[in-house]
Amino acid sequence: MKTIKSNTSALLKLIILPLIGFSILILLWWLTANYLTNLMPTPLVAFKANWDYISNPFYVRGPGDIGIGFLLIQSLKRVIIGFLLGSLVAIPLGFLIGLSPTANRIFNPVVQVLRPVSPVAWLPVALAVFNLANPSAIFVIFITSLWPTVINTAVGVASVPKDYLNVARVIEMPRWKQIFKIILPASLPYIFTGLRISLGIAWLVIVAVEMLTGGQGIGFFVWDEWNRLNLSSVMLAIAVIGLAGLGLDLIIRKIQNFFHIEQIEG
Repeated sequence: MKTIKSNTSALLKLIILPLIGFSILILLWWLTANYLTNLMPTPLVAFKANWDYISNPFYVRGPGDIGIGFLLIQSLKRVIIGFLLGSLVAIPLGFLIGLSPTANRIFNPVVQVLRPVSPVAWLPVALAVFNLANPSAIFVIFITSLWPTVINTAVGVASVPKDYLNVARVIEMPRWKQIFKIILPASLPYIFTGLRISLGIAWLVIVAVEMLTGGQGIGFFVWDEWNRLNLSSVMLAIAVIGLAGLGLDLIIRKIQNFFHIEQIEG
């Protein structure tokens, strides 16, 4: 009996309730398409119009006619490269700010000034430096994904209980060992929170950047299809962007869970 109840509860939480949410979203789409605008297709019309993209996402019929799967991969490559480069800079910088009051006074004002700058505002600077769309897009991802990870890492490092560090000093534990054995494990939840926020921002930014720079990518696909007044393909792209963002967040969560397990076992 308990097994049946637990299975029913899991089915309700994992499948039925999310389906209700998506059904409401599709209903709102249908109402909008039928009563608010003549440009937007209904869900069924959009599904039929996009069947070629859905059934064959990796086709290549020419330089300007490739499947949405390939476009998604191009965008993901830019996001992952920019995000990883940003993480390699942000985590050490956050540690430095969190550990050193002097470093905090030096870098924290810079972070607070640059953090609110719109991602799109960095694009002209990137284009002036690199003169190419692809590295410029990666740079914008890099610079805008820095700040959440820097801030959360610094907060996590500064929040390590002083008792832990006092004990480490009493037993004369080396500083590097304190960082890897005490400070880093205690800061991991903060670091991964920053990484998840940074990755979400990176995925948001790439769509806007690709709209402006052109080339191959899911963002330019949205803009190109809008210029053709093909809202069926725009709606498909929105669904793909949302699902890809969900997938990226799930990956970070899985990595976070892995490190949490390793920390417990250690």
